[in-house]
Amino acid sequence: MGSRVLPARELPQRLGPSLEDNQRTPGGVRENLLSSTAAIQTLASVIRPCYGPQGRQKFLVTDNGETVCTGYTAAILRALQLEHPAARFVREAAQTQAENSGDGTAFVVLLIEALLEQAEHLLRAGLPRTQLREAYATANKEVLAALPSLAIRSLGPLEDPSWALYSVMNTHSLSHTNYLTKLVAQACWASREPDGSFKPERVGVCTLRGGTLKDSHLLPGLAISGEPCGQMTAVLTGARVALFVCPFGPANPNAPATAHLSNPNDLTKFMTESDQLLEKQVAQLAAGGINVAVVWGDIDKKALILADNYGIMVIQAKSRKEVAYLSEVLGTPLLTYLLSPLEPGRCHRIYRQELVNGVAVLFECESVGTPALTLVLRGATAEGLRGAEQAVYHGIDAYFQLCQDPRLLPGAGAVEMALARMLSDKGSKLEGPNGPAFLAFAQALRSLPKTLAENAGLGVSQVMAEMSGIHQAGNFLIGVGTEGIINVAQEGVWDTLMAKAQGLQAVAEAVLQLVTVDEIVVAKSSSLNQQILNPDSKKAKECLSHPRKKILQMYK
Repeated sequence: MGSRVLPARELPQRLGPSLEDNQRTPGGVRENLLSSTAAIQTLASVIRPCYGPQGRQKFLVTDNGETVCTGYTAAILRALQLEHPAARFVREAAQTQAENSGDGTAFVVLLIEALLEQAEHLLRAGLPRTQLREAYATANKEVLAALPSLAIRSLGPLEDPSWALYSVMNTHSLSHTNYLTKLVAQACWASREPDGSFKPERVGVCTLRGGTLKDSHLLPGLAISGEPCGQMTAVLTGARVALFVCPFGPANPNAPATAHLSNPNDLTKFMTESDQLLEKQVAQLAAGGINVAVVWGDIDKKALILADNYGIMVIQAKSRKEVAYLSEVLGTPLLTYLLSPLEPGRCHRIYRQELVNGVAVLFECESVGTPALTLVLRGATAEGLRGAEQAVYHGIDAYFQLCQDPRLLPGAGAVEMALARMLSDKGSKLEGPNGPAFLAFAQALRSLPKTLAENAGLGVSQVMAEMSGIHQAGNFLIGVGTEGIINVAQEGVWDTLMAKAQGLQAVAEAVLQLVTVDEIVVAKSSSLNQQILNPDSKKAKECLSHPRKKILQMYK
């Protein structure tokens, strides 16, 4: 292809499938004009099979041998060690979406990949990068402006939110979804503020092995899957809490040290001073008013005896996440030394709660408004509990969004098809670079319902043809179901408007940045870089002729 820029009227004709076979090297591998395309295509190929409720799962094996089975994109992205800077850039955008909305992580990755693939077609047709970037930005503004018009339902202020949360939580063949959705809806509804607002931290999640998901239930207060270690098993009034992410005892009893001891008396003195220091630390906690210590770490026996003598209840937490959650809710910091916090956490009472095949510690907080609640999840396997926990957090995040903006969009790919039809209609009438860019953006949006159909095992061509025809006739409520096309309003498949809008904005920011990148300059030395810089080496030729290899490594 020469450097001549084609007229705008010729560009749409150059966007056909035949471009897939153009611009290939003599070895048969197509050269990418965008340096980030190959890496992001490889990343998307990992995520694509997990997209949608019928998506498959991955076995992630960590470096310490732990195996995690999950289909959630955020968890997969955390486990991937990415070498390519563009792939890391996309992961950052997707993780930001997960933190802000709790959902839409796979949507962000797949749409970025589809838009960059379409950008390759436009660049090969002669569209300059600057015009491509401006046209993509215009198309995204059109999409965001049209999105609210597709919201056909809203969650009422006094309405049971179960119907709105079900489709968000029904992911990856989760069992007992109806029961779990009702529990989440009940917890969120009971934790609302009097003014109708909602704080997600008022609903906790505690996972305990044993039983099934049908045995899950709500408890008043905040529960963690820990257990009191000493004789103090309850503080029934005026609990003042300190949180430690360090051993409860000597800072590190196994640390190497050199003690200049000349006789047995020095050894006795050294041990006595160590015990005195430990007693002083525990006494300072008691003097600071602390009567409950939650510890994520080892607990020294001598320190535990001292804590019992000073009336301090010591709780050993099973996960750092639970301690961090208590820190956020109680408003007290995580401490790395046995020191009394400036502002301890305050609870009405703390006690041990016996459950079926399990034990939890319950924190009942002082609250003048709505109470805090904990959803105790039960399950036979850690993998099942992990999936249920993730689904619960999705439901809590969705309710938080609906309290800010109650509007809901048709799910199951219906919104993407409706936006694609809108862009196609406008793009076919526009002149200049905006016309082809609108058509390319529409094609990228259609790739999402196409992926849903593929993961559901449906005939993709037939499903997409039926959907396109019905949407073209003006019915934008048709999406992809497990057995074919469905009316999403009748089936109750919804997406929150806020999450979809934030996802589209995150996609636009990432794509507009990546289309301007023409080269990756690595400022550090590595074996891979040396192979690329030395074109005479055999490994360099293999690396350059197979750009998708050695870009991603699925290990943690």
